[in-house]
This record gives sequence, C-alpha cells and structure tokens, in this order.
Amino acid sequence: MSLDRSVLAFAGVMVLLSVVLTAFVSPLFVWLTVFVGLNMLQSAFTGFCPAAMVFRKLGIKPGCAF
Repeated sequence: MSLDRSVLAFAGVMVLLSVVLTAFVSPLFVWLTVFVGLNMLQSAFTGFCPAAMVFRKLGIKPGCAF
C-alpha cells in the first residue's frame, strides 16, 4: 500500500471512529471529525500532512501526492 492510500485509509478510519464515538459515547467527539476534516482540507492546499510524515517514518513507500 502506498503512502497516499495509507493516509486516505487512516483519515477514513478516524472519521468513522469519531462518528461511532459521537453516537455512543459523547457528542463532543464530533470535534474529532472536525479536526480530521480541517486537516484534510489544509493538506489539500499546502501539501503538508502530519500523518504522511509519520507513515513515511514507519517505512511505507511513497506515493504521488505526499
């Protein structure tokens, strides 16, 4: 799996996890969804993605986007 797909998969898991936590634990977990969404938006404009940096250090092969 490339770095690009890893980042997208991680973002998807985080959004789904935050929705489940919002529904079953506390409505305040909606802020996790907001954080993930804002991070994805700023990454689209700047190219800076903290998750991509972490995955790169873990040895995942680079992709086209990051």
